[in-house]
Amino acid sequence: MFGIVTLRYGFNIGSIAAQESITYLHGLVFMLAIAHTLKINGHVRVDIFYQRLGPKGRAIVNLLGSVFLLLPVSIFIAHASWDYVSTSWAYFEGSREAGGLDGVFLLKSLIPLMAFLLFLQGLSEIIKSICTLREANHGR
Repeated sequence: MFGIVTLRYGFNIGSIAAQESITYLHGLVFMLAIAHTLKINGHVRVDIFYQRLGPKGRAIVNLLGSVFLLLPVSIFIAHASWDYVSTSWAYFEGSREAGGLDGVFLLKSLIPLMAFLLFLQGLSEIIKSICTLREANHGR
């Protein structure tokens, strides 16, 4: 991004494709890293009580959150984005800007892919929570 800005304002050399590539790369990183971030527990938690809970309490919160929030939202995103993405694929949507990248349909495909990866990670979180609860019950 620094290079694009330097070329644009320092040397009056601009490239729409280079500018759009930054958007594509950001989309790629953030959309595909969301499930991994969940895996490593890197998402921001606003719940002040979660920090005070023990492993069993956290497992219950994670289980309920995954079953009643994460999985339904992932399914909704995948379902809601399907027509949006398939329409884009139907005519191989490209940039609206002259000299832009012609892969907008590929960028939009990250939406249902993200939902699918998030769904799979949600299933993993459910399994981990159930295992934690079983271990807590057998440890008594």
